Amino acid sequence: MRRSLLFIIFLIVVTAPVLEAQKRKTEKAYSSFKAGEYYDAIDLFKDAYSKTRKSDKNTRTDLVFMIGECYRLTNNPKDAETWYKLAVKSAYSKPDAQFWLAESIKKNGKTQMAIDEFKKYKQVAPSDPRADQEIRSCELALEWLRNPEAYKVEDLKDLNSKESDFSPAYGRDDFGMIYFTSSRDDASGTKTHGATGQSYTDIFESRLDKKSKWSTPVPVNGLNSDFEDGTPTFTSDFREVFFTRCEAGKREKKGCVIMNSRQTGDKWSDPKSIGILPDSVVAAHPSISPDGNTLYFVSDIEGGSGKKDIWKVTRDGGVWSKPENLGPDINTPGDELFPFERSNGILYFASDGLIGMGGLDIFKAAPQPDGSWLVQNMKPPINSYSDDFGITFEGDNERGIFSSARKGKSNDDLYSFEMPPLKFNVTGLVKDEKTGTAIPGSLVRLIASDGNNLQAETAGGGDFKFALKAGVDYIFLASKKGYLNGKDKETTKGQDKSRDFMVSILLTPIDRPIELPNILYDFGKWDLRPESMVSLDKLVETLFDNENVTIELMSHTDSRDTEEFNQKLSQNRAQVVVQYLIEKGIEPERLLAKGYGESVPKVVDAAISAQNPFLKSGATLTEQYINTLQSDEQKEIAHQINRRTEFRVLRTDFIPQKK
Repeated sequence: MRRSLLFIIFLIVVTAPVLEAQKRKTEKAYSSFKAGEYYDAIDLFKDAYSKTRKSDKNTRTDLVFMIGECYRLTNNPKDAETWYKLAVKSAYSKPDAQFWLAESIKKNGKTQMAIDEFKKYKQVAPSDPRADQEIRSCELALEWLRNPEAYKVEDLKDLNSKESDFSPAYGRDDFGMIYFTSSRDDASGTKTHGATGQSYTDIFESRLDKKSKWSTPVPVNGLNSDFEDGTPTFTSDFREVFFTRCEAGKREKKGCVIMNSRQTGDKWSDPKSIGILPDSVVAAHPSISPDGNTLYFVSDIEGGSGKKDIWKVTRDGGVWSKPENLGPDINTPGDELFPFERSNGILYFASDGLIGMGGLDIFKAAPQPDGSWLVQNMKPPINSYSDDFGITFEGDNERGIFSSARKGKSNDDLYSFEMPPLKFNVTGLVKDEKTGTAIPGSLVRLIASDGNNLQAETAGGGDFKFALKAGVDYIFLASKKGYLNGKDKETTKGQDKSRDFMVSILLTPIDRPIELPNILYDFGKWDLRPESMVSLDKLVETLFDNENVTIELMSHTDSRDTEEFNQKLSQNRAQVVVQYLIEKGIEPERLLAKGYGESVPKVVDAAISAQNPFLKSGATLTEQYINTLQSDEQKEIAHQINRRTEFRVLRTDFIPQKK
């Protein structure tokens, strides 16, 4: 008994200092995390985790979760996914671990897997609306990737380094000078940032040479300090710059301020804080409006929607107004960062709180007359599964530079983007309406709403091709001897992506009667029913397209009732059609009405036989033949086929009167 008691006392004496040391390690890790020194906190949490007893599962799960948090906040979703998975596997896991696991998987581009994980989160946190929003984000991301925007995006290798390079701003009106933020080795600060593990950032500049190649970036003289400097923005005359400066202290968070400097000659004045907020809080990511009177910035001051919001101040006589929040159309419970306003009033910004591809996405917001904003995701290829932010444009041109952590990198790089000029082409085929065979040697005329007219002859395969312009309506009119002219229409108006159009023009041969479908009358009457107007209006269009043609309108009845009655009925029906065409502007001299009664029964062709297999192709639908059919329904169908209105071309040399 005494021996056992001595052993227990020995364990207490030995274990107590170990536990105390473990407690200090854990406290130090949390202290670094709270100060925003996530990069430093990773090793501290890992050390604390390795020294924690396996039996203390609750503490170990908390530490694993915090390691995942640190990797997430240092923009390393790959490692964050690994540690969140470990946290989720534990019975002591928090619901947040499941959410951030799904979010990390999403940022790693595994969209379908992310949907499954967000559904799991919805089960453990059914009241959190983020689950449904993130599932919808994933579904839209898959849809957007299948149909991306037309922007061309390229890695700016001349400007990028192995460290972070982001938040570009043009420094000249010819867009031949670029300023941006970087933590590369040439930065002024000698310290390492606890949140990133990189040097403090500086503002760098680069210039385009005569070969359109960017020069080696160098720090901007007069703007940088030993602290974090970055996110520059210029007034429209490029003589005044605003940028962010953040001081950092070990184990504590300090504020960020917006600095201002003016250029005289080639030198920048000593930067001064514009003083819109106390130095102890965050005021960052400035963006000056094109007129120089409104400054947008980012802050987490009270009165916002969530984490960091976009605010604005205006100046009058050098005095800045009280900050105004841009409101819930733009700001969310997440982060809204890196604003940029163009001359057309559209505001661009990055957000992780709106529906997007993953991480930060770039959005554009158009101001509305009622004071609200219409916000749209810029979609891929501008946005990716990684963080995309800090966009700037070359004036009114649809090209510029933005920042992104794509390609699986945790560091940010600069990318150029450009909307290529829209290109449109049309490829067409001219075919025989009856046989479907191609018609070579037909003439195709292009008639454009901008006054442009072209023509081409179809090749051996009946095909033709034209290049089209943006914002124009087109008619393609095909003609060939022995056929009625045919046409098709297309338009490039409203098209925001390059496109190749396909058209097919059917030409109707004139060596046989042409039936007009759906010309309907009530029984024993000749008044046109409303359903007939669509078919007759197409005939009107055909006659206008073939102004040298004269036709005979042919009306037929079935064999029921007397021949005299059917003859009169068919003549009246033909005359009604002719009258309709005249009222639509067709010259009477081009039209002849002829009623045939029951005297010309229909000959069954392949199309009729395919639709009605009980009718043999080549058979003539005489009363005698119809009576051989098996059912009353079949007989009625045959009679209906005989009741038809046709036209045939009489002449092709009519000369219309000039109007």
